Amino acid sequence: MKYFSWNEEKNELLKEERQISFEDVVFYIDQGFLLDVLEHPNQEKYKGQKIFVVQMDDYAYLVPFLEDEHEIFLKTIIPSRKATKKYLKGSAE
Repeated sequence: MKYFSWNEEKNELLKEERQISFEDVVFYIDQGFLLDVLEHPNQEKYKGQKIFVVQMDDYAYLVPFLEDEHEIFLKTIIPSRKATKKYLKGSAE
């Protein structure tokens, strides 16, 4: 079974700036609120990266990550109006 990991300094910064944490992401994924898994659109710059689309409360967040055979390394958490409209409101811009 793979485990989640992240940079603790980045996690503290996200808590301060966005009032959200990687622990929140893992909790919501475990609770069944993973909406989608996307390939990162810029594979040239972010080779091998994928993006979780996670519903937290009434909003969708993009969570870029790297995955190997043992771990899923979460990079950051990005609130997304576009993903919220697409996945939670039933339409895309």
